[in-house]
Amino acid sequence: MRPPRRDPFPIHQPVLPHEVLDLLDLRPGLKVVDATVGAGGHSRDILERLQPGGLLIGIDRDPMMLELASRTLGLPHPNVVLHQSSYVELPNILAEHEIDGVDRILADLGLSSDQLADTSRGFSFEADGPLDLRFDTSTGSPASELLANRSAEDLSHIFDEYGEEPFSRQIATDIVNSRRQTPIQTSRDLAAVVESAIPGRARTSRHPATRVFQALRIAVNEELQHVADFVDRVLPNALVPGGRAAIITFHSLEDRVVKRAFRNREIWQPVTSKPVTASSVERRQNPRSRSAKLRVAVRL
Repeated sequence: MRPPRRDPFPIHQPVLPHEVLDLLDLRPGLKVVDATVGAGGHSRDILERLQPGGLLIGIDRDPMMLELASRTLGLPHPNVVLHQSSYVELPNILAEHEIDGVDRILADLGLSSDQLADTSRGFSFEADGPLDLRFDTSTGSPASELLANRSAEDLSHIFDEYGEEPFSRQIATDIVNSRRQTPIQTSRDLAAVVESAIPGRARTSRHPATRVFQALRIAVNEELQHVADFVDRVLPNALVPGGRAAIITFHSLEDRVVKRAFRNREIWQPVTSKPVTASSVERRQNPRSRSAKLRVAVRL
């Protein structure tokens, strides 16, 4: 097995970079939170527009991504602080810095290319790494344990609810049958079971295991619960009146949560009447941007 990726510089390209900068309406002196700082691609551009006198707070659950962000942002930096945490812990982070509210909050909810390249956690079904899928491996249980312990009914529900997988029942049944013989412990183990469960006539250009890996990652990291808590509770209380929230989603489940929250006209005034998507040029240059949707709203 190859060692986990530890390249000194990130390979990830942030999506919708120009649109994010324009719609955040940045200027010097603002306090900005990048709630999913990742490798720091968006934050690097944001930081330039906050000077002089601005403050950037970067948050990420994944310690590997914070290492990359610290290089991208040139830490130590007097106007940057990074925290390993979930964005739902933002109120505690602001209290730690004695900050009552911030002016802008960005959350890019997509999986980073650098995480996909890290073979130690099994994010990519094309590499034979341990099937972990956690952003923070110090908490929770890996995906391999979930697959080993859940019933076929539970697994089918996860694949259907979080991955919108049309063959969820067949895949779940095959996983349960397969694990009786051999534990499913690597990403390639799981990909092989999923491939055999999906009929050839249903294959598309996407890898057959794409939806299942998405569903497992969401379940292991409790992503939808975090997103709902973030937009319903954290954002309204962390932003000052007139502050802006920008959220980038990559699948319909997340986008529905954000769309529903921003419809509350007692709290939000939408800046984007419909989600902003990548231009044809960006989609060609960065294929992962094809599914990105950006929504922006102002805190009333």
